[in-house]
Amino acid sequence: MRSFSRWLVRHRKVQLGSLLGIPLVWLVVVYLGSIAALVVSSFYGLDSFTFSVVKKFQLTNYQELMSWAPYGRITLRTMVIAVGVTVVDLSLAIPIAFYMVKVATPRVRRVLTVAVTVPLWASYLVKAYAWRVLLDPAGGLFKRVLGGSPRLGIVTVIITLGYLWLPYAILPIAAGFERLPNSLLEASSDLGAKAGQTFRSVIVPMLKPAVLAASIFTFSLSLGDYIAVGIVGGKTQVIGNVIYSNFGVNNVPLAAAFAMVPMAIMVGYLLLVRKTGALDNL
Repeated sequence: MRSFSRWLVRHRKVQLGSLLGIPLVWLVVVYLGSIAALVVSSFYGLDSFTFSVVKKFQLTNYQELMSWAPYGRITLRTMVIAVGVTVVDLSLAIPIAFYMVKVATPRVRRVLTVAVTVPLWASYLVKAYAWRVLLDPAGGLFKRVLGGSPRLGIVTVIITLGYLWLPYAILPIAAGFERLPNSLLEASSDLGAKAGQTFRSVIVPMLKPAVLAASIFTFSLSLGDYIAVGIVGGKTQVIGNVIYSNFGVNNVPLAAAFAMVPMAIMVGYLLLVRKTGALDNL
């Protein structure tokens, strides 16, 4: 009977593994296949007369990206926005997560957790247009209440994206604080360390993996966003806007080539984060 029970458990594990493996393999194939198709398309050209895609290997798209200055400015502007959103979100997420985990009572902690996660269920477009109403310099809520509002541009994009991605920064940092024993903070205080020294010497080293994980979320999401930029960014152009507009005029090869830029940036950033060894401690 005992051997039969062990066989049944192993059989169930094999069945469960097989059932989970099929959709996982399917997702990997689709994801890698789409990336491969994007890379191949980036080496195609566009017929100057018929504007149809010429499926012939060439480097015209990459040469255009490297030779035309506006593409460089758009890439730099996109990175500035992504870095700005990441800095804003981390600056807000660290104290919020610290209060949630280390200061608040269990009841308040549950309320704050709900307050952080509920916005994730709201529509992305509703939240973006809500910020458009708030920030509209022609008569938004900020204009009527505060007497002024930043013009639609990089600042308003950073504010909006910072709000949209803030939960993705708070949750991993809160998980990092959960793994930080209170005994370490108490020991640091007992040894005479001030709050700032405790933060630098105890909290920062242990919180580094969670902060880097949060930065990956906010940076990557901001780097690829273009819908919110179109709503609150005015005439601001980012990489996503240019890719979308080129797909709209059927210039798929150039759009695919420009899509390689944020992918290369994220790969470089992930390699840099991995080099720090922080990902091994997540």
